Amino acid sequence: MPSQEKPMSKAPAPSDEVLVEEFQRGDPYAFDVLIGRWDRKIQGAIYRIMGPEEDARDLCQETFLKAYRALGTFKKEARFSSWLYQIALNVCRDRLRRRKSRPQVSLDELMEAGEVAPFGRGPSPLDLIEARDLSRAVAAAVESLPQEQREVVVLKEYQGLTFLEIAQALDVPISTVKTRLYRGLGQLRVRLERQGIRAATPLPALTP
Repeated sequence: MPSQEKPMSKAPAPSDEVLVEEFQRGDPYAFDVLIGRWDRKIQGAIYRIMGPEEDARDLCQETFLKAYRALGTFKKEARFSSWLYQIALNVCRDRLRRRKSRPQVSLDELMEAGEVAPFGRGPSPLDLIEARDLSRAVAAAVESLPQEQREVVVLKEYQGLTFLEIAQALDVPISTVKTRLYRGLGQLRVRLERQGIRAATPLPALTP
């Protein structure tokens, strides 16, 4: 009987660490892969921290430019993702210092209100209005947080980073990250309850 060929399995995508090593060995295309992998998340984090007053795309490009220049000396003491978020946060802080005004955060178009249960075949117009109003309320509450707490809330609740990754990105102990997160979420709860939104109401669904 003729032998049957086994289907070729797709090779797994290289990890960030492997791509960093390839870049440091002289392969510039490895960095292109890293950009494609992290561009959307970094730009989303910048948007949530800075708001629509700043061009998140420009700040994202500035982040990757700084990463490109420094990646040759990256020592892998932290994960690449944590190191990249640290650069993005520093870019945001530099711009905030130059702006010399309180940052605005608008998440209307990025947050989906998953707490409104659909009725019948889909949400009614009233449901959609209530969901949008809730998104605006949450956005305003996030905007009102102190910068340190807002950064941690964005990285944990919306970017999905672990406590360790956030600690590495912010260069602070894990205990500090937890304190800032719990205080930030506590303030969010209080401010939303003042508007009649009960503490049991979850944050809008996270975006990937």
